[in-house]
Amino acid sequence: MPYHSIVCVKQVPDTANITGEAMKADGTVNRAALPTVFNPDDLHALEVALDVRDRWGGTVTVVSMGPPKAADVLRDCLYRGADRVILLTDRRAAASDTLATSYILNQAVRHIGNYDFVFCGRQAIDGDTAQVGPQCAEKLGIPQVTYLERLIDLRDRTARIRRNVGNGWEIVEVRLPVLVTVLDTAGEVRPPAARRVMKYKRARVRAELVAAVAAAGGAGVSPADVEREVERRAETLRSRGLMLEQWDLDDIQADLKWCGLAGSPTKVHRVQSIVLTKQGYTEIPPTEEGIRRLVRELVVDHTLG
Repeated sequence: MPYHSIVCVKQVPDTANITGEAMKADGTVNRAALPTVFNPDDLHALEVALDVRDRWGGTVTVVSMGPPKAADVLRDCLYRGADRVILLTDRRAAASDTLATSYILNQAVRHIGNYDFVFCGRQAIDGDTAQVGPQCAEKLGIPQVTYLERLIDLRDRTARIRRNVGNGWEIVEVRLPVLVTVLDTAGEVRPPAARRVMKYKRARVRAELVAAVAAAGGAGVSPADVEREVERRAETLRSRGLMLEQWDLDDIQADLKWCGLAGSPTKVHRVQSIVLTKQGYTEIPPTEEGIRRLVRELVVDHTLG
């Protein structure tokens, strides 16, 4: 019996490479100064969905909510074997917290429809909340299984899943449809296939075409000229199966009061300024005196105290 899996993925800043240049004077992260990567847990969620399709048949649809740049991770999904990818991009979704994000993704999943699995990574490395997946399951009104390590079996629309519970593991059974969050210990991720890279490397979403045409035309090009050239390029890509789907909030019939800043009850009341200015590095010996010296230095620099 074939199964349709929907995978929610995110492009995130590469937080492993945060340096002084990646911090603003107010202590917040300068995202523009950081390279972006495929959120690691989401990559494992994609692998589990592809494994379901390979073992039991079906299709894999991937959706990503983000700016046009997020099309990069969608192309990566195609390289690894996804059947369909969708970019959900809309300026009105900016500043969405986990509650607003889960509402928007819930609307996207409903708009796709006819699914058996919704796979999400356990959490994103830029937020580390692990809230979006469970909140999305609640809004969809379907059961959820968190912290998947392995999908053991699937038959009669019942999945047997091994999940990590911190100090051990347990095996649970759940009826489909179900939302599952996936750990980065859920097996090895397949690499991109060279043949699919060659096929899809020129695939684009409409927002990318608009940006490319505007940049090529310069300041003197009219909006009408941009639109005509974008449509010409889009038609060429469609004829080759390389025009990727792009949705906005209107396409998924989202209620704007639940999206973006308006739909985000999370508020930042204070930002503590932490600016990395120290040059080089200090080697701390693993002794009591070394630790005391480290604490004194942190206090003098006002990192502590």
